[in-house]
Amino acid sequence: MMRPRALLEEMFQAAINAAQPALCLPQHLPPPPKGRLVVMGAGKASAAMAKAVEDNWAGDISGLVITRHGYEVPCNRIEILRASHPVPDDSGMKAAQRMMALAQSLTAGDLALCLISGGGSALMPLPMTGMTLADKQRINKSLLASGATISEINCVRRHISAIKGGRLAAACHPARVLTLLISDVPGDNPVDIASGPTVADPTTGKDAAEILRRYNIDAPPALSESVKQLDNEEHRLIATPKMALDAAAKIARRENIPVHFLGDAIEGEARALGASMARQALAQNQPCVLLSGGETTVTLRGKGRGGRNVEFLLSLALTLNGAADIYALAGDTDGVDGTDDIAGAYAAPDTLQWARIAGLDAAQALENNDAHSFFEALGDSIVTGPTRTNVNDFRAILIAPRRPATA
Repeated sequence: MMRPRALLEEMFQAAINAAQPALCLPQHLPPPPKGRLVVMGAGKASAAMAKAVEDNWAGDISGLVITRHGYEVPCNRIEILRASHPVPDDSGMKAAQRMMALAQSLTAGDLALCLISGGGSALMPLPMTGMTLADKQRINKSLLASGATISEINCVRRHISAIKGGRLAAACHPARVLTLLISDVPGDNPVDIASGPTVADPTTGKDAAEILRRYNIDAPPALSESVKQLDNEEHRLIATPKMALDAAAKIARRENIPVHFLGDAIEGEARALGASMARQALAQNQPCVLLSGGETTVTLRGKGRGGRNVEFLLSLALTLNGAADIYALAGDTDGVDGTDDIAGAYAAPDTLQWARIAGLDAAQALENNDAHSFFEALGDSIVTGPTRTNVNDFRAILIAPRRPATA
């Protein structure tokens, strides 16, 4: 068998590769419309998606997409705009205003090809009437620190926005809208991917207000209603977390290691999940890989550098407490776990031992939400750089074959 770290890193890279737009997008391109093909989009994968469209579209094409700083890909006919993530900024707001103006310029016979991926919600902030960008930033920061699920966060975002919750597709009328989606959300619900700018939304402003009350976040006096029905829109999922995990599983099976899928839509507190999965790993009596995805949450208690995947991993390592032959890697497929440009980290049976030698307190690091600093000090951070895709969290726990005892 390969060395555990090399195997886990190859599995992680296979998951990322499976969701690359150049691979998964071309077969979903539509036939040429009678009028213009205009591209719009937002997300960490949107620039790479735009490049895949350009490379595979022979006719006229124009448009713009918004991506995170560092995730841009040069395009010749589609304009690439950059904005801040995860906290929205003025550049994103101005880009969203341009996108809505472009949508409103479409006519019957035109086709809006919308390229939507994870991160798009923060990248195209357009406050509802009566709200400022500063209001959105405050609410967004509070939600991210509260432990709210991504579905709850996106529900609120749809009801404080002038572009999300189907409003972009509505602005395109009478043109048709085809949305190509790379999912980064548990359950792959299109309304939660970038807060659903081009799909109808069944949730209400009352739902959003209740979420804000639940997490003690001040709400605006009134929340806007999203679009409940669209007759000009079609959407297709072109990459999902399950597809990425399937690609990773092939690597493990190549090494004759059985794979147990724990789920691709797992939510909950990162540290609680880490402890739970550690117990599952300890219960295994045969070599295998426990593979899972989804999106956990972190309730901020300390002032560390955070990251839900590394928080999961540190909690797992503490619960395993040096158990032999168990290795793990957890990372975000977009290359950014939390706010640091670090995808995740790797843990081994000797992680806690090396930490003690280095003078690191693993339990204190977890309590302070500072797992990035912990793993970085050990040289166990996983840094991919911008992956230009996003199918959410990747978690692999390897229960390795036991080494034969030496005489």
